[in-house]
Amino acid sequence: MRQFYPIILLSISNIFMTFAWYGHLKFKSTALWSVILVSWGIAFFEYCFQVPANRIGHDYFSAAQLKIMQEAITIIIFCFFSVLYLKEELKWNYLVGFALILLAIFFVFKKWD
Repeated sequence: MRQFYPIILLSISNIFMTFAWYGHLKFKSTALWSVILVSWGIAFFEYCFQVPANRIGHDYFSAAQLKIMQEAITIIIFCFFSVLYLKEELKWNYLVGFALILLAIFFVFKKWD
């Protein structure tokens, strides 16, 4: 059961990260220095979940597996964020590109004996 903690923690971490990186796009009239400070504040909470996720996860996964897992979670969360928060359309070519990145999970986790 503990091997699922990294997935949960990375998911929470990525929600914070996505807001830190892209949430300010809805506030283009806000001063840049202000959104940078807010983003740094949000990123603090991202790290509070990301660091334990990798620390715990490294007991069960390699660093490369943790990284590709994080990338996959990031893409999934970003798709929801882009549509629900930014109200942007997911175009077919975006989805194909994201799918190709997600295909990397297969290659990283597959046992190639």
